[in-house]
Amino acid sequence: MIRAGVIYNPRSRRNRGAEPPRALQGVQVEAPRGGRALDDTLARFAASGIDLLVVDGGDGTVREVLTRAPGHFKAGVPRLAILPSGKTNALAFDLGAPRDWSIEAALASAEANHVSTRRPIEILRKGAETPLVRGFIFGAGAFVRATDLAQRTHKLGAFEGVAVGLTLGAAAVKTLFGGSRSGWRAGEPMSLRFDDEPAHAGDIFLLMASTLKRLPLGAKPFDPSPPGGLRSLTVEAPPKRLVSALSRLLAGANAPWLAKAGYHRRALERLDVTLDTSFVLDGETYPGGAFSLRAGAVLEFVRP
Repeated sequence: MIRAGVIYNPRSRRNRGAEPPRALQGVQVEAPRGGRALDDTLARFAASGIDLLVVDGGDGTVREVLTRAPGHFKAGVPRLAILPSGKTNALAFDLGAPRDWSIEAALASAEANHVSTRRPIEILRKGAETPLVRGFIFGAGAFVRATDLAQRTHKLGAFEGVAVGLTLGAAAVKTLFGGSRSGWRAGEPMSLRFDDEPAHAGDIFLLMASTLKRLPLGAKPFDPSPPGGLRSLTVEAPPKRLVSALSRLLAGANAPWLAKAGYHRRALERLDVTLDTSFVLDGETYPGGAFSLRAGAVLEFVRP
């Protein structure tokens, strides 16, 4: 029998007002509030030797669990299952988890050995050995502004793919019609170093990176090389031929003029970033500075 521990977030969108998961044999369910409580819960799960760590929450809950879990599971993080209870649920979408996926269904999939692997992004401050945070979708520049717009669409009742579509549309309008002095078009000064290349410094309209294989709405903005590692998209400021570029990037298509116009897609292992403004990882905003992105250790996720 699989021994499972469930991190249940009652504040996630689909869990608000709902009954907590019912007790099942061999399953521990806890609803920690705050980082210290989450650490205590993960420590108890590790001590009890669970085989499956279930996260019942959104991308933010997943981010916090993945950031803290390696510090408690010294022999390696156990298999994970993601129940999509948040606003966007990008990782659950990538893994193919349906909206109504339950603990019982996740346990059945674990018994059947239905498993996929993913490598989270690890972000490390300059000089640090331990990651500040782990997640799956990183963004800076216009991505931060678009995330702010996404929060507004959530307040209007739009979630998941609908919210992503509305956010992209609003961001495109603000960029196209904001004028030459618009903060959207002007970009943010950054210094970027991709793997062992020389550092590049300049104004960047958009910087985005992910290790996911599929993104909401079927968007395919990254290098078409086999997914699984770290892939990035960099758009120089001000963005040129944005409408044409956006349609191609979202469809995963290529064109000879994209790189010449300042649209660069890369598959890489490490990205060093220095910026004065903020960045976003899985919906949470963090202060900028000097830091690095790298693909973390392989994790196993139970899938339907």
